[in-house]
Amino acid sequence: MALDSNIKAQLTAYLEKLVHPIEIVASVNDGDKSREMLDLLQELARISSKISLKESRDDNERKPSFTVGRVGQSAGIRFAGIPMGHEFTSLVLALLQVGGHPLKLEAEKIAQIAAIEGKFHFETYISLSCHNCPEVVQSLNLMAVINPNITHVMVDGSLFQDEVNERKVMAVPTIYLNGQEFGAGRMGVDEILPKLDTGIVAREAEKLDAKAPYDMLIIGGGPAGASAAIYAARKGIRTGIVADRFGGQVMDTMGIENFISVKETEGPKLVAALEEHVKTYDIDVMNLQRAQALSHPTLGNHDLLEIKLESGATLKSKSVIIATGARWKEMNVPGEKEYRGKGVAYCPHCDGPLFKGKHVAVIGGGNSGVEAAIDLAGFVSHVTLFEYDTKLRADAILQNKLFSLNNVTVIINAQTTEITGESQKVNGLIYKDRATNIAQNIALEGVFVQIGLLPNTDWLKTSTMDLSKFGEIKVDAHGQTSLPGVFAAGDVTTVPYKQIIIAMGEGSKAALGAFDYLIRQ
Repeated sequence: MALDSNIKAQLTAYLEKLVHPIEIVASVNDGDKSREMLDLLQELARISSKISLKESRDDNERKPSFTVGRVGQSAGIRFAGIPMGHEFTSLVLALLQVGGHPLKLEAEKIAQIAAIEGKFHFETYISLSCHNCPEVVQSLNLMAVINPNITHVMVDGSLFQDEVNERKVMAVPTIYLNGQEFGAGRMGVDEILPKLDTGIVAREAEKLDAKAPYDMLIIGGGPAGASAAIYAARKGIRTGIVADRFGGQVMDTMGIENFISVKETEGPKLVAALEEHVKTYDIDVMNLQRAQALSHPTLGNHDLLEIKLESGATLKSKSVIIATGARWKEMNVPGEKEYRGKGVAYCPHCDGPLFKGKHVAVIGGGNSGVEAAIDLAGFVSHVTLFEYDTKLRADAILQNKLFSLNNVTVIINAQTTEITGESQKVNGLIYKDRATNIAQNIALEGVFVQIGLLPNTDWLKTSTMDLSKFGEIKVDAHGQTSLPGVFAAGDVTTVPYKQIIIAMGEGSKAALGAFDYLIRQ
């Protein structure tokens, strides 16, 4: 596998930062993929004199795979597959970190990882097109560099289909710890650590409880929340942002082509830029914290609003902006929850490659559903798209593309009533023809649900805040909710057209509205 000249030039600059010599041990056989992996590794060895390469024919190891370790020390990192695509960065980071380049992690967290006792062998099943997988791979590799009791293997599911089938892996990333399923979905060091050291949650809650009150506290770290935080901080007031996951729904969005002034980008790239922008201001960012309740005082104008977190901590502020966004809407039919991650999926970009050569369904005929069907049609054997309405609602240009594909079937006026399965994985779908009321059963191996979004307002249901019949927060032209001092912005509100650029504008507007509220108190 030859690297192009630009990548080689960048790699040369990166690998000059290696302090310690690195040994790569490749486990290979006579297959094409082993030769392809060896080509890549030999090129790396040619780029840096600090990298040595040797081959192994050990029958106990996955082939093709390779370890990255310091010379003379046992290696805690293994790549089973060829880490290109989204995982190429994971490979480069592993080389740098094993080679002694300073770790980009707070000293406190490094100490926490180093102190973990016991033996922890992680395996992460990924696909090279998954944009959520690299964070998991990079986080576990980093932990393996810090603590010799931790080892990690990245496994490309498309190359090890027998393993994927045996373990019934139907979604990526899926993580195993010591042979047992540990978790699925995007997670970083901050999410993994509390699962290994349960005392971290309580200690973090104590720190949050002790924080001084904010002038403005933003709940949510998506485009609306980030924009609100920046606008607030620029006013010179004490600003905090608490988020379940910084970036929100945008982290799960791949192609973004309507963000004005940026011709084309991807969700994770946009989120990284947002996070970098937020960090240039004096903003207290509290990530991986989920809001549980809002307490609104009824006495006097000088009382503080309180946000209780699921960790048990309580944060106080003079004003609050709610920007908790939305999540994928579920069908709520039998089998959906039971087979989630076992054939039922919500992200075609992440999980699609695991269904190569299989028959899958897409539920939903809007833009997201039709885009998913077009994407999946490139590598699955067949896509059947189900739409509840009597016609598709996607843009005409997307429909034209969809109907040009010879491995796509569209069924309209169809109500999905059940997802069926056997041996812990999906094997079919039952739907009702709404014109005839006749139930139909179709055999397939995956179901991708693309039927819209639900606002993240469950935690507000016990408050007196005015919500729409869809659960969205009602706001006025300034972003003010029905509660004094509480503002809202983005997909969580009644503002129409759930778009990134609109959420950003609404976030900045809510911050200006909240600041106007503060100076008038």
